[in-house]
Formats: sequence, C-alpha cells, structure tokens
Amino acid sequence: MSVIQKIRDKYAAVVIAVIALSLVGFILMDAFVGPGQGSGTSNTNVGKVNGQKIERNDFEKRINLQQAMYGAQAPQREQLISNVWEQTVDEIVMNQEYEKVGLQFSAKELNDVLFGANPPQWLSQQFTDPQTGQYDVNQAKQYFAQLKKQKDNPNMEMFNEAYIQPTISQTLRMKYMALLGNSSYVPKWFAEKTLADQNAVARFSYVTVPYSTISDSTVKVTDDDVKAYINKHRESFKQDEATRSVSYVAFSASPSTADSAKVLTQVQNLSAEFAAAPDPENFLTRVGSEIPYFNGYTLGSKLQVPNADTIKMLANGQVFGPYNDGSNYALAKMIDRRSMPDSVKVRHILIKTGEKGQPTLPDSIAKARIDSIAAAAKSGADFNALVLQYSDDQGSKNTKGEYDFTSQQFANLSKEFAEVAFYGQTGDKQVVKVENQSYSGYHYIEVVEQKKIETAYKIAYLAKAIEASQETINNANNLASQFAANSRNNKQFEENAAKQNLQILPVAEIKQNDYQVPALGESRQFVRWVYENKGGDVSEPYEIGDKYVVAVITSVSDKGLMSVAKARQTAEPLIMNEKKAQQIISSKFKGGNTIEQVAQSAGVSVLNADSVSFGQPFIQNIGNEPKIAGAAFNKSLQAKVSEPIAGNTGVFVVKGGSISALPNTNMNVEDLRKQLEMQQKQMGGYRSIEALKKAAEIKDNRFDFY
Repeated sequence: MSVIQKIRDKYAAVVIAVIALSLVGFILMDAFVGPGQGSGTSNTNVGKVNGQKIERNDFEKRINLQQAMYGAQAPQREQLISNVWEQTVDEIVMNQEYEKVGLQFSAKELNDVLFGANPPQWLSQQFTDPQTGQYDVNQAKQYFAQLKKQKDNPNMEMFNEAYIQPTISQTLRMKYMALLGNSSYVPKWFAEKTLADQNAVARFSYVTVPYSTISDSTVKVTDDDVKAYINKHRESFKQDEATRSVSYVAFSASPSTADSAKVLTQVQNLSAEFAAAPDPENFLTRVGSEIPYFNGYTLGSKLQVPNADTIKMLANGQVFGPYNDGSNYALAKMIDRRSMPDSVKVRHILIKTGEKGQPTLPDSIAKARIDSIAAAAKSGADFNALVLQYSDDQGSKNTKGEYDFTSQQFANLSKEFAEVAFYGQTGDKQVVKVENQSYSGYHYIEVVEQKKIETAYKIAYLAKAIEASQETINNANNLASQFAANSRNNKQFEENAAKQNLQILPVAEIKQNDYQVPALGESRQFVRWVYENKGGDVSEPYEIGDKYVVAVITSVSDKGLMSVAKARQTAEPLIMNEKKAQQIISSKFKGGNTIEQVAQSAGVSVLNADSVSFGQPFIQNIGNEPKIAGAAFNKSLQAKVSEPIAGNTGVFVVKGGSISALPNTNMNVEDLRKQLEMQQKQMGGYRSIEALKKAAEIKDNRFDFY
C-alpha cells in the first residue's frame, strides 16, 4: 500500500487530511522554512548550541510528536530523547551555517520539490502510475487541490515533522554539500605525485630486534609515565564527554527450579479441560494465555513453533504438551486444517457506510450501489472505470483496485475480506459487509489469482510464562541489600565479593545521558546514581532486568583530557614499547659501519625486503611498518645504514637499496585526477558537516531534566 495509505491506517485519522500540510506550506511558508526553533516561555532550557537555546517546552513537544508518529512501535522514551537531541543539534548547527552562507528555501522550491521531476519518495509512491512507472504530477496536484480546505487538521503538525521538514532539511543539506563540492579541485601535479607514490616500490635490507624479546613483566609503567605520554599526545586522548566506570555484582532474580515446576504443574492441570473446551477462544480468555488466540489458519511451511512437525500430526481436538516455548510452558490444540494459498491477488471496490464510527452513507443506499457494481462487473464492465468512479479506497485507485497479499498478512485484513481472498477459490466474486474500528461498508471482491496452495492449520495455544515467584524476587533483593549494607567502600566491596564467591564485573564508558548500561540493559535511574555520586561510592540494590545489581564507582573521567586511569589501557602498551626500544637500542645496537656489523652486534641476521610499496608499507613476515618503509624510500639512505628506528613491532636498522616504479596501465594521470576530485567532492561535504558539529559550542543540560 502507499505511504499515505499507511499514514492513514497508522494514525487512524481522517484519511487524506494529513496531507493538507503540504498545501499549508505554500500559504504559511514561514512556518516551514528556516531554523524552526520556537521561543519558549520558560526560562529553563535543555541545552545551547553556539549560543542558541533549546527550550524545554519545544524539546518536549518534539519528543511527543515523535512518540505519536511511531505509535505502538515507538522506542523507549529515553531513546526518543536521545534521537530528538541529535536531530535538534544537527538542525541548529546546519541552519546557522545556511544563514552564514545565504542558503534559503523558498515556497517555489517546495512546489518544485513536491511536483518536479524528482519528488520525495514518500510522495512518488502514492502518485506513480503502476503501468508506466512514471510520476503523475497532474494527479498529485489535483489530489492536493481537493485537500486545500482542510487547514485545521490536528495531524498537520505531525505530518510536518515527519515529512515536510525532513524534505526541506534534506534539500538545504544537498545545496550546502553541492556548494562545498563544487569548490573542490585537484591539480594535475597532485595526481602525478599520487600516481608515482602508488607505483613506487623499494628493495632494502634490514635488521630487527622485536619488542617481544623483552618480557612485559620487566618493564614498569608509572602514572607519571602515562601522564607524560598523555600530554605529549593530547589530541589522541581528548574526550568530548565525561565518562564514568563502575564494577558490579549481580544477584539473580530469574525463576528458580521450584518456580518453573509450579508453572509446569499449572499447565498440566489445564490440559484435559483445554482439550474438552468447545470454544477455545473463550477458554483461553478465561484462563489467560501468553499467546493470544488467532482465529485463522497458518500454512504448515510457516508454522514456526517448537515441535511443529508433531503438532501438525495431531487430530482435530487433540492436545500436545506441555512443552517449553522460550520463557513459557505451552499446550497446543489442533482446531482444524484446510488447504490455503500462500499468496493471493484480488481486486475490489469499496463503498463506505461510515468512518471512525461516524456514518457517511445510509446502509440501504450503499448496499444497492455495491449490488449494482457487482452486476456490472460480472457483466463485463470495465473494472478500472468502476474503481475510479465508485471506490472509496483511495489506496487502490491507481492499481485498478488490485492488491497482492501473503498469508502472513491475513491477520491484518478484515476477517470477511481475508476469508474471501484466502478461503475461496480463484475466480470467486463476492459482496461482503465489513465493520471495524476504521470504517464500515461493503466490498465487492474478485479473487484474481492464488499461488502455492498447501495445508494450513488452525491451532490454539495455551501458554503460561515461567516467572519468578515473589519469594525468589524477595530472596535476591535481600541478598543484594545485605551485600550493599556491608560494603560501603571499594575495599569492603571487593572483600565481601570474594567471601561470597561473587564475580565482579566491570562496566566502562558510562556517559551522563545514557539510558542503557552495557551488559545490564536499560536503567536510567542507575545511570543517574552513577553521576550523582562520587568515586568509591557503593550503590543500593538496583533492579535491572531479572537481577539486582550493587555497584561501586571505580573511576571518574571528566570532559577534556582522559584521566590517567582511563588512558592507561591505551597508553601503557605504547609506553612499554618505547621503554623496550630504549633498552634494545642501548644494549643491542652498539654501532657498526655496515648492516652486517650491526646484525652481528645485535645477535640477529640480516633480512631482505623486496617490492615494498610506498602506498601500503607492509613488510612480509613483519607487518605494517610506515617508519621503516619511509626510511627505505629515503634517497639519502640509499646504500647507507640508518640509525636505529623504533617501529610498531620492534627496533630496526635499515640499509637502503633500490627505488623503482611498477608499470601501471590501468590508470592515467587525468583519470586519477578526476577520480581524486570526485572523492574529494563526495567526502568534503560530509566531513565538513561533521567538523561543524564537532567545533560547535554545545551545552548539554539534559541531565537536569531527564
């Protein structure tokens, strides 16, 4: 179905009214074009971007709009907050940049985007002729014209947020990136140099003493060493956000063996009554089931349940189980079986009698009209003409009233419609009355085609969740509370964990606005505790998922340069190699005029490297060594012995050999120049936008509110 049809179904709104926003866009362009940041009445704000406030009222409004747009599929609120924050920061940064360079988006441009040769996908899907594959701009304009009077639809703001604003933002972004891309230029000399570097190869001899010849245990790296290394390589150890690390122990509150056995017994006791129940739907409603009753058939090839082959062999009325189905104990009862297609093609005409509970046409008139349509269709009248003239289903007017459905969509269709399409036969023609929450009316349906017919099964499932008892939950909570009470600092925490044989698990890089904790799951309250306390503090028990967690804050790393503790993991191996290099140079490389003398002094052999590429400085049996390759291509070292060089894997002494070039028949200079320029154009815009966001002065106050 079309995007607009999906929007209609999803929000259960007046069918076409939400599109009216596009028309309002022509009239109220100022509301659509520009930064779009309102001036809130509150003095509080959730942040600032380059001095521009993000008012809390506006921020909450956007969160609520996102919630409404997603509907039942909406992610957790914390995820929405994160999404809206990222979107808002991006919009402000980019809108400020558009204003600086004079980029604008006019009402005429919106008209051109919607009705031009390349309309947005969400619009083209609705108005593309399925026969020609061409976007029917006239039909789109006529359709919009019919909506012009509907200016006060409550869903317009939602539609603006979901479709119009992203369309405008994307167009402005493309303009900006094109502006940057068109400024890119690669000169011929640069292409010549790049081509020469790509084809350059070197042959040389070398001596190496690997760092692995010195045991790590003999090299000590102090905090002062790490601090000095951080200061020397400041860019590598900057962090844009503060982070904290914790260690925790967990007390499981998952179902015990006794809990599981209790549920199993409960299901076993219901088996006989389930088998005897004449109405399985009412029975399951009365006793409760984790798997809702589906009053339809499932193809045998689509039956994705445990013990499917055994269940398919059941006689009608027979029950199988109990069996384990994930976190449930279940019973399966065979209700019926029949032949059914996997996919169908139907065509239909709909005459509505009501929408959203409001009558639109008297039932007697609608019935007479659908009967007349059915008679005309059966007499050979042009079906498409009947669709265009009479059908109230806007979603199928462009497809001659045709729809393709799979058996997996059965449950999403009106029961009466689905049964004609899937339970009948090819060629069937029927009128059915449909009443549901969205609309009521009459369908004239023709079954055009049915494919892959096989046996389908109607099965009722009685499933009870294997859940922890209150006793199990209380026991876990009590153990966690006792541990927390006896562990008021890091030392006590570690001692008590050792006494109780509890595994201490670390979690690093927790950020202030995180809502999930790695390996633990969602717990915004736990993250807040981490940032509302200080290093060394021990938490009270937090229920996260199926466990109670007690944690200790092990490190605090503020924004800016990393702390020594945090940087050590990265810096220590590098510092260790530096110290090993000093030891190797002082003890192994004591001079020598020739490479052979150097090798003898170091107690190793002279090795040779052939065809090492300048562009990819990989030395066989050694690995990636840019410094060593750089020395090999240094013309001043040809036929000469270098000073010791500390590489990635060890200390090297290099004797330059020959430098030559490989022939390259696949690329000439001009082709390479054009390729490099295209790459620069493609990446320049993206990297510039990322640089703008990174350079922006962002004040994030979300922690004060969420």
